[in-house]
Amino acid sequence: MSTNKHAQIRYQALDRCFRNPGRRYYIEDLIEACNRALFDQAGVVDGVKERQVRQDIRDMESIWGVPLCKPRDGKKTYYHYEDSHYSINNQLLNETEISQLKETISMLNRFKGMPQFRWMEEILARFESVFQLREATVGIVGFEENPYLKGLSLFTDIFNAIVNKQALRICYQRFGKEPKAYVLHPYFLKQYNHRWFLFGHCDHLEQKKTVTTFALDRIENIEPVQIPYVENKEISFDEYFEDVVGITVYEKEIEKVVLEIDNILFPYVETKPLHGSQKIKRRDQATTTIELSLIINYELENLLLGYLDKIRIIAPGYLRERMVSRVREAIARNL
Repeated sequence: MSTNKHAQIRYQALDRCFRNPGRRYYIEDLIEACNRALFDQAGVVDGVKERQVRQDIRDMESIWGVPLCKPRDGKKTYYHYEDSHYSINNQLLNETEISQLKETISMLNRFKGMPQFRWMEEILARFESVFQLREATVGIVGFEENPYLKGLSLFTDIFNAIVNKQALRICYQRFGKEPKAYVLHPYFLKQYNHRWFLFGHCDHLEQKKTVTTFALDRIENIEPVQIPYVENKEISFDEYFEDVVGITVYEKEIEKVVLEIDNILFPYVETKPLHGSQKIKRRDQATTTIELSLIINYELENLLLGYLDKIRIIAPGYLRERMVSRVREAIARNL
């Protein structure tokens, strides 16, 4: 069955003819209707011949199960639906579309462990039931996701609040602090280091910050608040994290971080850059020197700590001193 644009135009033209009870459509009339539709909707001048239109009719009968009548009028035949209220547009999906949906559902069902897919489970189950699409699927993709992480149960509600522009009251408990309530206008969800973080505008922090960050595993509960939603008109989150590692964005200048890396480690750093700004400055037999342009934050420090036995921090000096201090403290704690 043809599925290109011109074929779909012809099917729709034939459908209009078949469900018109006020006129008899003979094959010549159907050809004319198809060619008129092709010209009006696609600018096709040459049009189609009788052979193509008859093939289109057979396709509609076999694929859609079209209830078509073909009464004789003398030596000629005209065409109409048994039920004038019938239309191919009334059918939920044709066979090709069902096949495509089946493949898509099969693919989505292979993804396990990602909370952003959990809100789709009910929809997928309904599709499988209505269209009888259920098939056994085997997981073929594994994600580094902690299903026991506190706060994941809130993911769907927060996701929907962002989509529907719904303000929330959240009860949030920072480490070592008592729980506190915030009125939040949620904007964005981001995962980093196997944890999920929520970004939004807090009413009572308006004078301090444009965006406030909350870790999902520290949120005790949420509930909708019936107040006007403050939309995000300032920040593009595609760009917001561009100059940092992780999720902490300080309001300070971008700095140059220069690192000398042992060549035994560098292939890992080259294939998985420490930051998108990573550039090679110099190579020699033992080391490779790279430069990062970014805002220094705690996540960058933690990342560098994992490589510190194979990396020398050349600049800035204060970052090198801070990292040395953290290493000395770690040694002192573990002696």
